[in-house]
Amino acid sequence: MTETSTSRSLTWYAHPAARNWTCAPASGEVQAFHSGLPAYSPTPLAELPRLAGELGVGRVLAKDESARLGLPAFKALGTSWAVHRILAERADGGRGAGPLTLVTATDGNHGRALARMARLFGQRAHVFVPRGLHPAAVSAIAAEGARVTVVDGPYDDAVRAAAEAVTAPDAVLVQDAGRPGYERIPGWIVEGYSTLFTEIDAQLAATGAASPGLLAVPVGVGSLAQAAVTHYRSRPADGPPAALLSVEPEAAPCVLESLHRREAVSVTTGETAMAGLNCGTPSHLAWPHLRDGLDAAVTVTDAESRTAARDLGALGVPAGPCGAASLAGIRAALTGPDAGTRRAALDLGPESTVVLLSTEGNAANPRFLDPRS
Repeated sequence: MTETSTSRSLTWYAHPAARNWTCAPASGEVQAFHSGLPAYSPTPLAELPRLAGELGVGRVLAKDESARLGLPAFKALGTSWAVHRILAERADGGRGAGPLTLVTATDGNHGRALARMARLFGQRAHVFVPRGLHPAAVSAIAAEGARVTVVDGPYDDAVRAAAEAVTAPDAVLVQDAGRPGYERIPGWIVEGYSTLFTEIDAQLAATGAASPGLLAVPVGVGSLAQAAVTHYRSRPADGPPAALLSVEPEAAPCVLESLHRREAVSVTTGETAMAGLNCGTPSHLAWPHLRDGLDAAVTVTDAESRTAARDLGALGVPAGPCGAASLAGIRAALTGPDAGTRRAALDLGPESTVVLLSTEGNAANPRFLDPRS
């Protein structure tokens, strides 16, 4: 059974049966690969007791992805594993040793991460970006050595342009959104994100805790949320299974709208400071996992995300707007009118552990910091 409610300030979806759904696990080789990369170390899981008191739960912790493999967001986990798999497959097939051109579309962090990994592995990168991406974000991608093409349209137009540009035999599309006929490489990117959740397991275990009672995930096309669902729905829980909450901008609620309809749909997106979440179509690859494995979904405003980012920063977690969306979403879900009903849907009590994925640092999104935005 699902529950839906809509008001001017909150859109909510709940699917409590998700905790009974299971799926196959990610590859067990991913973290060992990441451990061998230069600059690898687990990112912090910061304890935030002030937020636990505010939200009426036992513990709140934030997974701080503001310095992942030398970049200000989590995306390098997925791009590094995908590039590794692409190059390994090419070598196994006896194909030419010359450099590839790795092509993608991005709202910022994914493209910069792919450009960094292309440089690290001796490849080329061509990155398509939507109109309106902040010039500093474009410059950061170019500074990694990538060719950058600005598309006169939104993110989904950039995705189409990137796919159409892959015509030469030495060009490979490395996109994090799957579609029919294009699933293997997006699947590798999702697998790459599994390291983040393996780290959380170890970090919670070191404090004597089991799985989180609730984990909040910012959502664009849904690839990171797919990785979260894969991790927590593919293994026996040490205690009650984790509830998984997706958080999107009000301006780009493609996953929440799809969950309401129980089928993947596209939405027209608006302007939002949460640029990395400004996506109009769920990943084809992610959608079945999101439909069946997410417990709940909520949307947040830019103002709520900005407030959450300021609050996280004051607590020592340098969150950008996409990362801060997790806290904004938790606040929307656990406070205000009908909060008791939403807490019950998530099976949260006063002793529960809540984990927020702060997926980018404030340096990752210059638009958010720019007073003109």
